[in-house]
Amino acid sequence: MKVLIITYYWPPAGGSGVQRWLKFVKYLQDYDIEPVVFTVKNPNYPILDSSLESQIPKDIEIIKKTIWEPNNLLGKKNIKTGAGFLQQHPTRVQKVLQYIRANYFIPDARKFWINPSVRILVKYLKRNPVDWIITTGPPHSVHLIGQKLKQKTATKWLADFRDPWTDIDYFHQLPLTKKSFKKHQKLEQEVVSTADIVTVVGKSMQEKYALLTPNCHVITNGFDDDGIKSSPQLDLLFTLTHIGMLNADRNSIVFWESIRSIIDENTEFENKLKINLIGTVADEVKETVRRYDLEKYISYTKYIPHDLVLKYQKQSQVLLLFINQVPSAKGIITGKVFEYLQAKRPILALAPTDGDLAAIISKTNSGKVVGFEDKASLKEVLHSYFDIYLKGDLAINSKNIENYHRKNLTEQLAELLKKN
Repeated sequence: MKVLIITYYWPPAGGSGVQRWLKFVKYLQDYDIEPVVFTVKNPNYPILDSSLESQIPKDIEIIKKTIWEPNNLLGKKNIKTGAGFLQQHPTRVQKVLQYIRANYFIPDARKFWINPSVRILVKYLKRNPVDWIITTGPPHSVHLIGQKLKQKTATKWLADFRDPWTDIDYFHQLPLTKKSFKKHQKLEQEVVSTADIVTVVGKSMQEKYALLTPNCHVITNGFDDDGIKSSPQLDLLFTLTHIGMLNADRNSIVFWESIRSIIDENTEFENKLKINLIGTVADEVKETVRRYDLEKYISYTKYIPHDLVLKYQKQSQVLLLFINQVPSAKGIITGKVFEYLQAKRPILALAPTDGDLAAIISKTNSGKVVGFEDKASLKEVLHSYFDIYLKGDLAINSKNIENYHRKNLTEQLAELLKKN
């Protein structure tokens, strides 16, 4: 079997967006599926991590096509800012740019990649037929490439959603007109209903898309064996580590209030505490840290290579997860949770206690989930973890985590492709 995978994010892209299909490509040949990758020749990735290039299988075909992006006109600062970091207090010029971006580049600013890619790939597929076309979004423009290819070549098509479309965490922040919002909805519905298979990363997304297609399946994100093989020595301090973007929607006031309160109550906690924030941190978060006079306990680190991320995770006392406080919060499953599982360190998540993330943490016995406003429970968990840390026994007895190994997830994908 042969598949054509169309993805915007590909090494040297860094961050969570590239991991899913890089890992599927890594393992597909183990299940007698030959992947061909179509990606961007001149991308503007928010994050770069050249170390991931070593994980690309040496014997696969990779096709690259130049793309023109309107973001190129906005300057480097705008290019390097992810969509989840929309300005919370934009200037007049930024408001205009946000409005243009939201209403004139639908579904996203990569829309100009669609037609040139279709022309190239129609010719390619005539000479090199495949069994499946696979598209992965966001950006959801990629799905429109798949949709057009299905129409022109009658090749079966799998649309993979790493994140929701209209339910994504920042969608409610976009200055969309009613007409633009309806266009997004229409495109989303057309993609989901016309794809032969739809794959999603969580149950909430599946429940929504199941109303449009009978062939929607959950294949979660996961972890792999790359990086350090042994566990480094645990930090001597009581380190709480958050990996990844920390935007304004993830700024837990209750968390910072609780930390401040425990510091004021417990001198030993104050002397032992260190909070690592690794990744892009919004100005709103830094302002909250200053407001509660917590700067001396915080270590800010910009993006670091993936192998170092794994090391930080394994040596930290507690791993933090802040889910976006948005209407779609129950369905958000951050990709980092699966590598947190691999690290086998206690997880403390601020998230809906009845959401998809909470279900995974409960199923794996990997930590605690506290509601967004539940300060009493949060302080109780922090006190409990700290007391156990002082005894030198802070650990977890997780279970079922092999279900989320990338090879096992690729096996699920392979079975799905072969059955349909």
